[in-house]
Amino acid sequence: LGIISNLRRSSAEVGIPDKRVEFLQTDCAINPGNSGGPLLNAAGEVVGINTAIHADAEGIGFAIPINRALRVLNDLSEGRQPTHA
Repeated sequence: LGIISNLRRSSAEVGIPDKRVEFLQTDCAINPGNSGGPLLNAAGEVVGINTAIHADAEGIGFAIPINRALRVLNDLSEGRQPTHA
């Protein structure tokens, strides 16, 4: 259980400057064992994919928004290179 505190945290702000992805920022616990798992809302719907933590701060995690992940999935399933726009 946690709170999403930012809907558009840039990859540069997360410490991954070479990527062009915006993340959801959350205080949900993200650990090596659950990275890649779903970030759920109160209704049990997947809203993101847990991806990273802020190394210099305790309790700050980042997730790829599910709408972005679904676009990448669609591109890959159709044999296209995912776009970053």
